[in-house]
Amino acid sequence: MEQLNFNPNIYDTIRRNIKKYRKERKMTAAALSELVDISHDFMRQIESEKTAYNFSVNTLYKISVALDVSLDDLIRE
Repeated sequence: MEQLNFNPNIYDTIRRNIKKYRKERKMTAAALSELVDISHDFMRQIESEKTAYNFSVNTLYKISVALDVSLDDLIRE
């Protein structure tokens, strides 16, 4: 059986992609947090590389819908 290669920094990859797509859409973190129905502080934590805060699949899904990108786009390195 072939050895699988997992990205040990998957949360960092997701954080960078959320921020990238949000900025491409000229959207503030506050505006995105409103669409996703989470606090602005939580959205800042999600995007922050300094915070080791995990988020749910449900939150990730809502962010992908709000940004109009696929989940694949958010996890792509």
